This record gives sequence, C-alpha cells and structure tokens, in this order.
Amino acid sequence: MQAGARAVIVSNHGGRQLDAAVPTATVLPGIAHALQGSGAETYVDGGIRSGLHVLAALALGARAVLLGRPVLWALSTAGADGVCRLLQTITDELHHAMTLVGARDLDELTPDLVTPPISVESWAAPSR
Repeated sequence: MQAGARAVIVSNHGGRQLDAAVPTATVLPGIAHALQGSGAETYVDGGIRSGLHVLAALALGARAVLLGRPVLWALSTAGADGVCRLLQTITDELHHAMTLVGARDLDELTPDLVTPPISVESWAAPSR
C-alpha cells in the first residue's frame, strides 16, 4: 500500500501443483484485517467454484472474487452463453446461501458464518 497499490489479490496461483500450498481461505482473513483502514480492497481467487464459496470468501474479508477455471470451462463448452449461465448460477447460489445464513445483504456476511475446516483427526473413529 505504501507503494501506491489500491488492491491486493490473495492468490496461491498454481497452488494445485503444490501439495503444501496454503489455501487462500486460510490467509484471507489476516490479509483483509491488515488492510482495514488502508482504503485498499482485497480480492481473492483459488478454488472458487460455487456461490457458497463466494459467500465464504466475502465473509472472510474479500471485496470480490476472481473466477478462472470455471469461466474457461464454461467458455470452452458453451461459449459466451455458457459463461453467462455460469455467472447466473453462481449468483443464484450466492443468493440462496445468503438466505440460508439469514444475510439480507453482503454487509451482513461475517467470518462467524464460515465453519472452520474439519481436521482429519475430528473424523477419526473414537478409541475404545
């Protein structure tokens, strides 16, 4: 921000090739918090595939999400109409998810709406 940037994109671009890459959802809240009051916006990409993913990203501090692969898939299979359908589907899913969590507008999306990831240990069968 000191160099004049007006936004930050939180991305692990290429992370799918690195098993140990940190998921963007893990670092997003800290980065968004660090940018509070700076006037800069926070965008996120990486793994956004549904309206529920959009809701989680916005709740964790993103101003907007960036879609890559889903748009390319839609474009390659159905052209511009496919991209329009994809964007409408994600928008509809976001509205549905907002209804389910009781959020009337985007300002009501807060980090407490996002469940922390479930650890492998929590799935382990209880010992006898």
